[in-house]
Amino acid sequence: VELVQSGGGSVEAGGSLRLSCAASGFTGSKLCMGWFRQAPGKEREGVALIHSTGETTYVDSVKGRFTISKDNAKYTSHLEMNSLKPEDTGMYFCAAQGRLYCPLHPDTYNSWGQGTQVTVSS
Repeated sequence: VELVQSGGGSVEAGGSLRLSCAASGFTGSKLCMGWFRQAPGKEREGVALIHSTGETTYVDSVKGRFTISKDNAKYTSHLEMNSLKPEDTGMYFCAAQGRLYCPLHPDTYNSWGQGTQVTVSS
């Protein structure tokens, strides 16, 4: 599965950004997609997942501010990020797995997007 990301950029605290991830080369019937981020000097962490069922999972720090969605017809995932905080700054990656439910931990994923920088200034 090839994943191509778009979106991101720089914004002031309280602002909004949108990330998108388009998957190609997928042939199965189950696809969950997720967003992960990595701040300088820190490990990559899971931010949001949308499972094959359409159910979603979020890390506590973004609940109520971020929304993940998926267009099943286009195998595209979007991450709407509102009320952004400086601590949201980092490189954001999308990932995908051909499973019904996927974990929020990044170690089990082998299909990754190229990454996009999100910078939130105070």
